[in-house]
Amino acid sequence: MAKIDESRSFVPVRIAVLTVSDTRSLADDKSGQTLADRITEAGHILAARDIVTDDRDKIRDMVLAWSRDKNIDVVITTGGTGFTGRDVTPEALEPIFEKRMDGFSEVFHRISYDKIGTSTIQSRAIGGVVNATFVFVLPGSPGACKDAWDGILKAQLDYRHMPCNFVEIMPRLDEHLRRGK
Repeated sequence: MAKIDESRSFVPVRIAVLTVSDTRSLADDKSGQTLADRITEAGHILAARDIVTDDRDKIRDMVLAWSRDKNIDVVITTGGTGFTGRDVTPEALEPIFEKRMDGFSEVFHRISYDKIGTSTIQSRAIGGVVNATFVFVLPGSPGACKDAWDGILKAQLDYRHMPCNFVEIMPRLDEHLRRGK
């Protein structure tokens, strides 16, 4: 069963938060602030935070830039995962995923279902790897951000979490690049 191995030291992870919205600013971005607060409360480093409009190129360009930044280990986006015409975050990011993390979406929806029932199907939360950087695409509500952080990311981004976690495999995410394609 999952547990925290207290014999291991906590390893802070450098996390960037990108809010995707046509209407929010940093001053009224509740979802981005929810993530930023949880990241720092957990002992991690908020490496960057920004807002871009619901534009595929802007979303993709920001995530690509952050994924190439050696001071960022993880990117979390919030917003743009629904079904309206402006919701394009998955379309912007899925094509640049080197690896998809189907289990992230599945576990997110299970957690969400317990809270909001079948309404969870209106979210297209996804996860993947871009340039050896974990990328998580969350809905734009503070509740969904809390669910994803509290129910998945807090544990998986804690090096002490057993039986396994994302932090211990981060150094090997670029193995395919080092050995050639």
